[in-house]
Amino acid sequence: MPSARLKTGPVLAALSLCLALAGCSSYQPAPKAFHEATIQPYRLDSGDRLRINVFEQAGLSGSYTVDQAGYVAFPLIGAIPSRGHTLPELETMIANKLRQGYLRDPDVTIEVDRYRSVFIMGEVGQAGQYSYVPGMTVQNAIAVAGGYSPRANQANVDITRKINGRVITGRVPISDPILAGDTVYVRERLF
Repeated sequence: MPSARLKTGPVLAALSLCLALAGCSSYQPAPKAFHEATIQPYRLDSGDRLRINVFEQAGLSGSYTVDQAGYVAFPLIGAIPSRGHTLPELETMIANKLRQGYLRDPDVTIEVDRYRSVFIMGEVGQAGQYSYVPGMTVQNAIAVAGGYSPRANQANVDITRKINGRVITGRVPISDPILAGDTVYVRERLF
C-alpha cells in the first residue's frame, strides 16, 4: 500500500504544475478589436460629464452627467440614451427631440467636460481611481499612480476595457494608449 501513495505524489505534483502553468497563460495578447477601440471616435458611458450648449438657449445649456443607467437627463425632453453613442450622435438626438415642439431649428454642440475615471491597480505606488486625460498612455497612468512598486513587472500590463458592451482583458506594452473607463493592472514580476 505505501508504494501506491508514492506513485500518486509525483502525479499530483505534475497535475498541480500543469494547472499553475495554465493559470499563468490565461491572459492572451489583446485582440484586434482591443487596439482598434483606441482609434475609434470616443463613446460615452456612465460617469462622463458633458458640456451641452444649445445656441441662444441659456436655460438649456450647461453641464450634464451620463448617469449609471447610461442616460443624460435633459430639460424639456427628459432622459436621452447616451451610453455607447458618440458626441455627434448625441448632438443629433438632442436636436431632433428639441425640434418636436420645443425649438424650430436647435443648434446643439457637446464637448466632454470631464471624462470617466481610469482605475490603476496592482504593483504601483498608490493604486486607485484617477482622472483620464485624452492621449494618456499606460506609462502616463502608472506615473500618475506613483510609479512602479519594487516588485512590478515593467514590461507590460493587463488592461480591462469595455468594447461594444463586452468586457475584454488583454496584455499590452506600456507604450499603448488607454481609454477612459479602463482598468490597468500592473502584475508582480516572477523573479
